[in-house]
Amino acid sequence: QVQLVESGGGLVQAGGSLRLSCAASGIIFGLSRVGWYRQAPGKQRELVATITSSRSTNYADSVKGRFTISRDSAKNTVYLQMNSLKPEDTAVYYCNYLMSGRDYWGQGTQVTVSS
Repeated sequence: QVQLVESGGGLVQAGGSLRLSCAASGIIFGLSRVGWYRQAPGKQRELVATITSSRSTNYADSVKGRFTISRDSAKNTVYLQMNSLKPEDTAVYYCNYLMSGRDYWGQGTQVTVSS
């Protein structure tokens, strides 16, 4: 079993920055991709960014140039650096591990951006 714990969320003014962390514990095997997703009230969960085992990255158009996903394999931790935050970035952010064809999710961390 794998457990994912997100942290780093909070309240920030528009234009500010936050760094989210996702710490993984347990047996990590066959990891192919790690991603950050978000879900705003009344909306579906959407992809924010992903990083593969070969460190290839992909971003939603809405966050390109503002967010950066990175991974520290030694610490089993994935980060999401979020700059130039906008009110529309307000959501619960979830970490996702895709391992051996199975999805694992964290409990989420709230990000609120005030205008």
